[in-house]
Amino acid sequence: MAARLAARHALTPDVLADQLAATEDRLRHLEYDDLSVRRSLAVAHDALAASGRRSDRDAALALCRIGALDLPTYGVPLVARLLGTDATDETRAEDALDRLVDVALLEETAYGRYAPHGLVRDFARELARTGHAPDIARTSLRWYAAVAERVLTAIVEPGLDLEDRRRPTAAQPPEHAAHVLAIPPFPSSEKAFAWGESELENIVALAERHTDTPDARTAAHLSALLRLLSPFLQRSGRVAETEVLGRTALTVARRLGDEEAEACALGDLAGLHFLTGRHSEALALNDRALAIWRRLGRDSWTRRCLNNQGLLLEGLGRYAESREALRQSLAYARQLNDPFGEAVTHSNLGNLYEHTDPRAAIEQHRRSLAIGEETGSAVVRHSAHCNIGYAHLTLGEPAAAVAHFEESLRILGSPGDWHGESQTRLGLVRALRLIGHGERAAAECAELLRRADARADRYTGALARHQHGLLLRERGRTEEAYEQWRAALDALDGTDDKTVLQELIALLDDSGLR
Repeated sequence: MAARLAARHALTPDVLADQLAATEDRLRHLEYDDLSVRRSLAVAHDALAASGRRSDRDAALALCRIGALDLPTYGVPLVARLLGTDATDETRAEDALDRLVDVALLEETAYGRYAPHGLVRDFARELARTGHAPDIARTSLRWYAAVAERVLTAIVEPGLDLEDRRRPTAAQPPEHAAHVLAIPPFPSSEKAFAWGESELENIVALAERHTDTPDARTAAHLSALLRLLSPFLQRSGRVAETEVLGRTALTVARRLGDEEAEACALGDLAGLHFLTGRHSEALALNDRALAIWRRLGRDSWTRRCLNNQGLLLEGLGRYAESREALRQSLAYARQLNDPFGEAVTHSNLGNLYEHTDPRAAIEQHRRSLAIGEETGSAVVRHSAHCNIGYAHLTLGEPAAAVAHFEESLRILGSPGDWHGESQTRLGLVRALRLIGHGERAAAECAELLRRADARADRYTGALARHQHGLLLRERGRTEEAYEQWRAALDALDGTDDKTVLQELIALLDDSGLR
């Protein structure tokens, strides 16, 4: 770079910096006389390609495949598929990646995760354009879809929810089932969550790149991947990624003419809007999904949508409509012999009754808890204890609430369901503050804020900041409290959480700072 600047007086450092910041054709600007970054990289690649060692030749091919796929990071299992080696023996892919690290064409960013340096990435793209490669995108999406089903079965309890999500839709590729069988199951939900977290950035990149692909088979693999991955996304609480992938799923399903996949995507987007406090938008999306499932005659999906409809109507203050939707959901659950669905509906009926009769609400939640204990469902038991805790808060019994929130978190474990975890942690903060355990409440609130911010969950963060402000005010730190409340008010803009919004407005109005 110094040589180029010295030779070309009109070329300023700022202009050169702009040229090097652009990924397209960046290597061309790094050539001067016999000095060339491209040639240096080519020498390293060509030496590998011409080597008598299989691991070297595999490394050269892997670099080409990496350039063709162009993802943020790579793991051994994916590269094994890109190389076309036997999926039961991934040592060749691991050896190839290690060789690329040895010759400084890749770096190991974390254990088992590899990424090319910026200029090597540019070179790998060029390399991929010069030679024939199989359909790399389809190969990768096919593998991701197969592993996504293994993630699904590891994190969702057996029952109709799992069966419905796994059931093939019209556009799902027929070879998908065979590819799933070639993937070993995850030994635990923790391992499944860890895989999802490590691969999520790659999946988002692939989805954004292939949303409008003209290739129907590629689109079908992408649609299957996003449908099967959605429960992981919602439970992980990764808001930004869930929204991107949810909208992609809806677009692709519609283009494929796959009504079942479309209804799944609509329901999944409704779930995201609910989790971020946008209940009116969630209700509209859920109702569209409900219409499709009713037309297709899919009773279990219809029950699920009716349950969600009741939940959303309750949150919007439309209690009579909520009661009717939940009554229908309960009837479907009993008709289908679906204890999980029945338990969830009792839970939502309890939330509805809490507005007028918290004791009756607790009775509904205890019915849900009994079903959870009978079936061994951790999700149902965790949710029931959380909801009983909130009912005790409504009754002005925070000490009783603490015990239920703590039991809920104990049952949930880690990793679990972010929505359930965040609601339980929020309730625990409220209960601890009300019984005068301010120091512990502040610590729990700080942890909730940290976890919400890590997920870009502004809605949960706002609810936590509301409580944080109350804790700060009790300590006499009023200016810091007002700062938290203003941030919470800003984050809740556009949501339907009127109760907290009104309290924040009142708190700031009292201060004269709004």
